[in-house]
Amino acid sequence: MDQKASAKVLVLDFGAQYGQLIARRVRDLNVYSEIVPCDISADEIREMNASALILSTRMGSSVYGQIHTKSKGA
Repeated sequence: MDQKASAKVLVLDFGAQYGQLIARRVRDLNVYSEIVPCDISADEIREMNASALILSTRMGSSVYGQIHTKSKGA
């Protein structure tokens, strides 16, 4: 069986504008992708048997905490 055909990628949506685009680009690589809400449980993720997870966050968010950016006029 083709490895790509059996792969499944979950896109965890944390409110990003680009979740749909990310999922589409994964599908363009012939890999099944599915967008799921960020409050999905770990058990539900395990049941879905995903090969990979992509965390899709809002602009200005970081796994290390909020990033503050200044515009040039500030």
